[in-house]
Amino acid sequence: MAKVPDTMPDFSKSEDGLIPAVAQDAITGEILMLAYVNKAAWEETLRSKRACYWSRSRSKLWKKGEESGNWQEIKEILVDCDGDSIIYKIEQVGGIACHTGRKSCFFYKYENDNFSINSDPIIDPAQLYKK
Repeated sequence: MAKVPDTMPDFSKSEDGLIPAVAQDAITGEILMLAYVNKAAWEETLRSKRACYWSRSRSKLWKKGEESGNWQEIKEILVDCDGDSIIYKIEQVGGIACHTGRKSCFFYKYENDNFSINSDPIIDPAQLYKK
């Protein structure tokens, strides 16, 4: 049986202290988004039981749903064998994970040497973020 490492997850494996975190629907298994987590975001996620990420574009903690109202309730957390990637199995409260108003950020489909869009927005992003 494998031994659990002393440091889990291991934020020292990247120069910027960020590791990827995949948000996966806990019931359907659908991949909803990929974001990054630093130690502070990890600790806030554990404390609040809601997904918190590091926004690379804004250089600050990003509590998913703080603007849109579409937060991610943590149901289970998995860390990979190297301690440098995370899966958050979540309940997507509000139904929208993507800032484009879609359920999932993964809506571009590549097939037969072409890209297509495989889902429509559920809500207009301007309504979602009240811009």
